[in-house]
Amino acid sequence: MKRAIALGLIISAGLTGAAIGGEDPTIDRQAIMKNVGAATGAAAAMVKGEADFNLAAAQLSLRTMNNAALALGYLFPAGSETGNETEASPKIWEDKAGFQAAADKFATDTGATAVASVKDLDTFKAAFGAATANCGTCHKAYRVKKE
Repeated sequence: MKRAIALGLIISAGLTGAAIGGEDPTIDRQAIMKNVGAATGAAAAMVKGEADFNLAAAQLSLRTMNNAALALGYLFPAGSETGNETEASPKIWEDKAGFQAAADKFATDTGATAVASVKDLDTFKAAFGAATANCGTCHKAYRVKKE
């Protein structure tokens, strides 16, 4: 199980970087968000005790989230408001400063300091909790859930 989690996170981290730079930002951001979802799922399994804690996998989950956070400012250019069943809310373009502030906080909460703070399950729970709080805050303000 540890190897499966670690392998999934490694693949996810590699795909995050590879996804950026395509011709369609809606596809790029959907791919990156899927990677964040995979990293979050693997991390949540450790936090919930469904998987053994693995330091490398825990830190990699935060790095995967951080890669996405650093890319958010570039993944929502004008003209990418629609298409590919995007869940991006118009508020992203109406409140660029607020959206960028949310992305910056996510980047800080998943950055090098957060990664370095993870030493064991308890410290990971704290870092992961801070990281995922950003997800909920941003999704409430800047995401339209498709039915």
